[in-house]
Amino acid sequence: MTELAKILRRQIEATGPITLADYMSACLLHPKHGYYTTQDALGVDGDFTTAPEISQMFGELIGLCVAQSWMDQGAPDRFALVELGPGRGTLIADILRATMQVPGFQAAADLHLVEASDRMRQLQAAALPAHHPTWHDTVETLPEDIPVYVIANEFFDALPIRQFQRDPKGWREVMVGISEDGSLQRGLSDAAPIDALNSRLEDTEPGALIETCAHGSAVVDAIARRIARFGGMALFVDYGGWHSDGDTFQAVRGHRPVGPFDEPGCADLTAHVDFEALARAALIVGCAVSQFTNQGVFLERLGITPRAQSLAKGLAGDALTTHVAAHRRLTHPDEMGSLFKVLGLYPASESPPPGLDP
Repeated sequence: MTELAKILRRQIEATGPITLADYMSACLLHPKHGYYTTQDALGVDGDFTTAPEISQMFGELIGLCVAQSWMDQGAPDRFALVELGPGRGTLIADILRATMQVPGFQAAADLHLVEASDRMRQLQAAALPAHHPTWHDTVETLPEDIPVYVIANEFFDALPIRQFQRDPKGWREVMVGISEDGSLQRGLSDAAPIDALNSRLEDTEPGALIETCAHGSAVVDAIARRIARFGGMALFVDYGGWHSDGDTFQAVRGHRPVGPFDEPGCADLTAHVDFEALARAALIVGCAVSQFTNQGVFLERLGITPRAQSLAKGLAGDALTTHVAAHRRLTHPDEMGSLFKVLGLYPASESPPPGLDP
């Protein structure tokens, strides 16, 4: 039993079962025993690999997409360039390298990183020695008086979710409690009506399970309000679907699925993103939303294949094989091309970001 499991067990014994959201928050962000506090998650030797770690092409194309959107909106002379959950800083470093030759872009950009982990902030600082970012614990402290250009790659999938199972008497929430042998396990609360879920009564049957992420909607609300009022754009790239349907809560360790309650604090916990909920949060505050688009389609529209061909001219042997495999992994429908989706936010008076349709 991990140290975090012992802490959670004592908490549950004292106050009763906790929500899945509280469990995820503790596992990922506990200041001493949380996953992001203690684990080197990224890369071949970690637990998962993200698109920026697969190939520089991903960050380069995202950077040029942001720069073109900036130019399309009149190239404001000051704006916030923001990444949510920047990992090791690989993506934002590639974005900054790709935009070096865009006249005026970097001179106008104030770099802001939303990162709760001190350990990850140190890695980001090492990756960005010349750019002096401002770090934020939450999106709420981002600038409110200038345009914001926001990138979030595999950010929303790690936000805490709650799960609810439909019942003839309303809904039963999935809770985390203690089994007879002392280990942590999931259970169900008593059934009760939940007004906020009334809309889901139309498309579910008793026994159906849905997931909600209030934190995700709150993040989008804060970003969309800034975009609607001051301009800018946002790109959300993540795995998920348009509508929450079924149990997607999962744990990964060493690039393999593991039980989410087996070793709290030692595995990455995620859930599929409900992009419909994110879009609704943006639309409510007057921000425009792009069509929901597969990552592979988005990257092809931005020109990833010509870029891959250009880079391939200087490669041979294993390096060329790795490069070709990276292009396939990012774009092919059987790999990340269809599993990962892209949603763009932008002012209602402007065009969507390049690569996305209105």
